[in-house]
Amino acid sequence: MGVLEEREFGKTGEGEKAHLYTITNSRGMEIAVTDYGAALVTLKVPDKNGTSLDVVLGYDDAAGYASADTYFGATVGRNANRIGKASFEINGTHYTLNKNDNGNNLHSGTKYYNKRIWQVEEEQKNRITFSLHSPDGDQGYPGALTMKVAYELTEDNVVRINYHAVPDQDTIINMTNHSYFNLNGHDKGSILKHQMKIDADYFTRADQESIPTGELVDVTGTPMDFRTPKEIGAEIDADYEATCFGQGYDHNWVLKNAGKFAKVAEAVGDTSGIVMEVWTDLPGVQVYTGNFLQQERGKNGAVYEKRAAVCFETQYFPDAIHHENFVSPVCRAGSNYETVTEYRFYTQ
Repeated sequence: MGVLEEREFGKTGEGEKAHLYTITNSRGMEIAVTDYGAALVTLKVPDKNGTSLDVVLGYDDAAGYASADTYFGATVGRNANRIGKASFEINGTHYTLNKNDNGNNLHSGTKYYNKRIWQVEEEQKNRITFSLHSPDGDQGYPGALTMKVAYELTEDNVVRINYHAVPDQDTIINMTNHSYFNLNGHDKGSILKHQMKIDADYFTRADQESIPTGELVDVTGTPMDFRTPKEIGAEIDADYEATCFGQGYDHNWVLKNAGKFAKVAEAVGDTSGIVMEVWTDLPGVQVYTGNFLQQERGKNGAVYEKRAAVCFETQYFPDAIHHENFVSPVCRAGSNYETVTEYRFYTQ
């Protein structure tokens, strides 16, 4: 049976009070989430020896999250990842977004969802639901909606994240969670010896600004082939366009789940024996290996360096609004935006 506890989590940059909500199960797992950015702050998992390890990077309080641009644990929206030229059209109307990434838009730019206090919609012993009202024109997007994000910790050591919204106009909705995982423990350094598997035959080719070209590239014979588990570091610095442009892995893989809820990826901590499976119903996953972390001061005195973690950001493909061969990220007026991602844990 789960247990949910609440405590204060400091103040945001605007002086708003934030709170931290902790859920535990009977098998030694624990998650803590904050209403500031609906972010995952703590994820404790027993390792192969039964020792509890916190496997997500984070900060000690809301002020840490307010001053950072790392997106640790963040709920990202209204659109995760990039939109080329920070503009798009829907139904013949042109919309302009904040240019915050080389003339493009990354993670929706100004008024980030992860820099706002979310409302607590519902509390249960093993589940908490946050909501955020996003008005018409928010961040530059058409349509008003109330985004709901629910975190649940099951007795089977599954962290389940549900997203739900109903827009009143046709609009882009593409939510993700930006947790950084180190399955040896958040303060244990590099993840290059983690084993990783991704169930994808293709990835979306991108230019030097990480904007997709529209081409789907076969992973066969490339450093992007993780259909069989291998160490993350095995080919991360290969002389290959994608790994050179991304300075490591920072790419969208085209999942084989065909829009059905399925296991799409897996990672294994090389010293902890902790296995994490990633399940989703979304068509893509952005795998990012923390290539730009540099002396980032985190929780409990930890200092996070380059490649100290790996992200599995389930998503519609980056810049999908500009590519007819990509699954559309447009949610029609009055339609349900509903998606679920799970992180499942066990040891080996």
